[in-house]
Amino acid sequence: MARLAPVPPLPEAAIPPDLMIPAGYEHYFNRTPDRRYYTRRSYEFPGDPVCMPLVHAFLDTCAAARDDEYRYVFDLLGTELATNAIKHSRSGEPGNTFTLKVERSVHGLTLTCRDGGATDGASRDPQDRHFLFAASFAERLTADSGRGLALVDSLATAWGDNGHPSLRQVWFYLAYDLTDSSWPAA
Repeated sequence: MARLAPVPPLPEAAIPPDLMIPAGYEHYFNRTPDRRYYTRRSYEFPGDPVCMPLVHAFLDTCAAARDDEYRYVFDLLGTELATNAIKHSRSGEPGNTFTLKVERSVHGLTLTCRDGGATDGASRDPQDRHFLFAASFAERLTADSGRGLALVDSLATAWGDNGHPSLRQVWFYLAYDLTDSSWPAA
C-alpha cells in the first residue's frame, strides 16, 4: 500500500469579522449612530486576539454619535481593557470569553469589561478583595509592559474595578467633553 504524503502546513486564514456577528446584532457593529436610543449595550466576545477588530467595531459603534476625537479615546481605552482581559485572565484561555457592557448617560459613556478572573491562582473567596492600581509615573518610564491601566488612569474621566480577582470587572467612565481626562492637554 502506498504511503500518502503528509499534508503541508496550511496558511492561517483570517475570518472576516462580520461572519462572527450573530443575526440580530449587526447594529452593534455597523459604526454608525443607532437610530434607537439605548442606555445599555452588552456583548460577549471570544477571548482571542483575532476578535479585536470586532471589539473595535463594537466600541466605535457605541460612540458613533460623538466626534472623532471622543471615539478615538473611547476605542483606545476600551481595547486596552479587552486586551487586558485576554492577556491577564482566564478569558484568554481557549474557549473562554469576556463581556463588554456600555452604559450611556446624558454626560458620557461607561464601559465595563467583565473577564474570567485571574490566572495566577487568586482566591475565589468574594471577601478576599484585591483592587487594581495604575503604575506610578516612574514605573511607566522604565516598564517594558503594564502601562495599560496607567493609560486608562490618565485618559478616562474615572475608572475602577470590583476588587474580585476571581471574576474581575474593570470599568471606566469617559465624559463627552473629556472632563478630567488628560487627552485635551496631550
